[in-house]
This record gives sequence, C-alpha cells and structure tokens, in this order.
Amino acid sequence: MQSNEEFVKFLGEGSYGYVHLVKYTNPDGSSFHAAVKNSYTDDDDFDNLQRELRILLQLRGNQRIIECFGDKLEQGLSSYGNTVRKLLLEYAPEGSLNAFMENFAGRELPEAMIRDFTRMILEGLVSIHHHGYVHCDLKSDNLLVFPSRNSSYELKISDFGNCLSVGEVPDYWGIDSPFVGTPIYMPPESLRDGVARKTLDLWSVGCLVLEMYTGVVPWEGVKLSDLKARLLDGEAPEIPDCVPCDARNFIETCFSSTPEERGSACELLFHRFLRRLEEEEQTVAEERRNSILLKLKLRIRRASKNVTEKKEKPLKLMFLPSKPPQLKSTLNRFLRLKIMPMKRSGSNLVSVQ
Repeated sequence: MQSNEEFVKFLGEGSYGYVHLVKYTNPDGSSFHAAVKNSYTDDDDFDNLQRELRILLQLRGNQRIIECFGDKLEQGLSSYGNTVRKLLLEYAPEGSLNAFMENFAGRELPEAMIRDFTRMILEGLVSIHHHGYVHCDLKSDNLLVFPSRNSSYELKISDFGNCLSVGEVPDYWGIDSPFVGTPIYMPPESLRDGVARKTLDLWSVGCLVLEMYTGVVPWEGVKLSDLKARLLDGEAPEIPDCVPCDARNFIETCFSSTPEERGSACELLFHRFLRRLEEEEQTVAEERRNSILLKLKLRIRRASKNVTEKKEKPLKLMFLPSKPPQLKSTLNRFLRLKIMPMKRSGSNLVSVQ
C-alpha cells in the first residue's frame, strides 16, 4: 500500500504482538485510520499473524467480523530497527467492549443493548463455526464497538490469534496449563482434553452476557488455582437474581455441563431472550388472537350442543280443553237461525222463524 504513514497512538499489546493506531494518507489526498497489529521478531509470532490473516480473508464480508485491509502482511521496522510484519485492521473508535462498558454506571449495559450485542456475537460465531473454526478466546477485550448509523452501536469479533480448527488441540495446552484461552471464559471440558469444540465458544458467550448484566468479569475474585478445581468439579459462574428470567435461561443453556445441550450458535439465535421487540409484540398479538379464537370455538360448540339437545327432546302435544256448556248452547242457537229472502213489496223487514 503506497501511502504515507503517521503514528497516532499505542492501542494495546497481546501475546503475539502489539497494536498501533496509524493514519494513512493516499497520493490523492484521501486518508483513513487503521489499527496496525505488529508481530514480534520471533518466527512463531510471524507465523501466527500470517495464520490470522488467512482466517480473516476467509471470513471477509461478514459484518460481525473485524475487517482486514489488503491481502497480505506488510513489512516494516520497529522503533528498535527490527523487521516486523504488519496486519492492517479496521479501527474501532469506541474501543473494546471492556472499555466501552466504563461509560455506564456500574459497567452494566442496558438490557436492549445486551440483547443486540449478544445477537451480533452469535451472528459472527455462525460464520466462524461454518468455516470450521473455533475462536477460543471470546472475551470483552476481543469484541470491538463501532458507532452505527441509527444512533446505536455495532459489535465485531476480533483477535483470531488463538483461533483453532474444530477438533484441534493447541501446542501450548498441557496438564499444568490446561486453558485453551483466557481462563475465566473457558468451559470445564476444555481443561480435560484441550480439544477445540464449537461449544467452547458458547460457554464464553454465556460469560459475556453475564458480564454485560453485572458489570464484572466471570469468576471475579477467584484465584486461578481455585478456578481450575471448581471448573473440574462442574461449577459455573454464579448468576445473580438481578438477571431477568429469559436472560438467566439463556446463560444457563450456555453453561450446560453437557456441551451438546448448549446447542449451536445458530440455534441460540432463536432463543426467547434474543427476540426483538417487534417479534415479542407479534407473539403477544398472536397469543391474544389465538385466545379469542379459542373462546369463539368454545361458544360455537356450546351453541351447537344446545341445538342438538333441543332436537333430541320429544314433541309435546297440547290438548285444548273442551268448550264450556254455555258457549256450546249459544253457538247452537246461532246455527239454527234461518235468514228468509227479501220480499219485493219494498218492506225492509226480515222475517226470522
């Protein structure tokens, strides 16, 4: 990339290198900022950075994965004059999720934001797992926050330095050092064999959701030696009562002692905890409509039953009482009357016999 480089500030340091914020100015005058990940001079660090680039190129285009610039590592010199390799990544103005949480009282994020961020993490994991990888180091330091156009924020997964292929065991894993990634985010089964499974990342997601609700990292105050024993005993981070019911159920699913019961990243996306507001409103409306339909059906059944019962009842014949004697005598007299024809004499009298 033929651009003028200007160092802006130091961003952080990891196991395999350090990160600087650099401003690049192109020949046409346009410029952009990049988070430049520099490898240490060790060959293993270079190989690790090269592997991270290869994974990022496979995941390129996913909006939940940090984007890399260019198709190869750049070469440069460190401040000590040593040759280093550089991986150019998009810069997150809001920093890591860990730093972003400092903007909120008690480091506790709003529930709507927690749901959105959790959904974004899982969307990124769906792509990572689909390509046959396990991130192995999901934590609040490795999730980057970007401003969004709709006055909200977006989350992207970064730092694929510890990423492994599904089923792979890292070279650094051992009985004395049994953690595949950052210890407080690791599940019990990873300590037993070190195998990278997709469900490992799901346990880490549960830790992150818990952290966003409480403002503290999982296993806060627990020593590393005690953590190992507690994980091997099948324990999980404690979920306080302040966590809502749906979120609690989601976290408990992620913390299942049987990895298969955690499901997959895709399945967790459909958990009730992650339903959007409009989806919840639609569900409530559907439940209300179903309730009304059920009541109507019950009324129709009752009405139909009543009609059937009426049809099955025998007909009752009503017998009118006989005419009283006095009325009978009057009628007989009237019937015996004879009307005589009128005479031509002009008389208006009618003769009755």
